[in-house]
Amino acid sequence: MLSESEKAQGYALLCSNTAVTDVEVEAPVAGGVQDIPYQEIAAKVKSVDLLNQDMALLHLQTPRSTRLRFLAGQSVTLRVGDAFTAGLPVASCPCDDRNILFHVRRMPGNLFADYVFDRLKPGEVVAIEGPEGEFVLQEKITRPLYFFAFDTGFAPVKSLIEHAMSLEPEETINLYWIGSGESSIYLPNVPRAWADALDNFRYTRLVAGHDLSNLKQLREAALRTMLEGIINAHPEVADGDLYIAGPEAASRVAENFFLGLGLPKTRVFLAFS
Repeated sequence: MLSESEKAQGYALLCSNTAVTDVEVEAPVAGGVQDIPYQEIAAKVKSVDLLNQDMALLHLQTPRSTRLRFLAGQSVTLRVGDAFTAGLPVASCPCDDRNILFHVRRMPGNLFADYVFDRLKPGEVVAIEGPEGEFVLQEKITRPLYFFAFDTGFAPVKSLIEHAMSLEPEETINLYWIGSGESSIYLPNVPRAWADALDNFRYTRLVAGHDLSNLKQLREAALRTMLEGIINAHPEVADGDLYIAGPEAASRVAENFFLGLGLPKTRVFLAFS
């Protein structure tokens, strides 16, 4: 398993050795996005599962020796073939850095999405480049966590929530998944399972009834009314840290709404998907 050069440098397989004295273990622990290196990894398709006619769950698996280092909430660029690329948020926890999940939405004219839905097969190679982005969990904060996912904003939010749960926080974790329509909440069983299994997890599912990526004046007002309803029912939301992800139009409305309540920008985090 180890080359002669590695042995000469003192490398050893911990699973094949027993410490007979006190030892000091050094590990590269990331303290922030600046500690995550840029990576290029050739991963293989483990599976492509259709969640509905417009959403697919893409499961990539990296080589055992070259796993993806990333922080929950970050995005990467995926490339298949020579021309099909897409920037997508990772929809899985960094605690499993070999099995990487993505939520791919079918969009007219998007060559990458068309390839995933129509041609991509298990075993095919997909290049991963990155990661990037600063939509990451503030781990040292002890305030309650509130996540607002609009449509496919659930992808980075899912990564953040799974990471937060792995830290076993004492404060509550709250998820509001707001969909344009019924089909926009494309993985309904996942947050339901979290709510059933965890005492400190709260899940609310809401449907706007219109396209959240294209908000005209009346639609924007309707979304603000929905957010006002949340605050009226749960004013304690203003005491937590807020993570908002989804189409830019809806995410901006939510950001401005909560900042308008007096929350500082240091407690309102934003990502577009």
